[in-house]
Amino acid sequence: MSNQLGKRFQCEKCSTEVLCIKPGDGEVECCGVPMQLMQPKVLPSAD
Repeated sequence: MSNQLGKRFQCEKCSTEVLCIKPGDGEVECCGVPMQLMQPKVLPSAD
């Protein structure tokens, strides 16, 4: 899987978060396991 610029990843074991600042091939790993892609946070509307 390729890592996309601006995507955030989180470790399930230690809750470390990383932000991808350079796109490329491969996986982001922490604690010996691949990190999970985080979902974007929903911001409140500006109504």
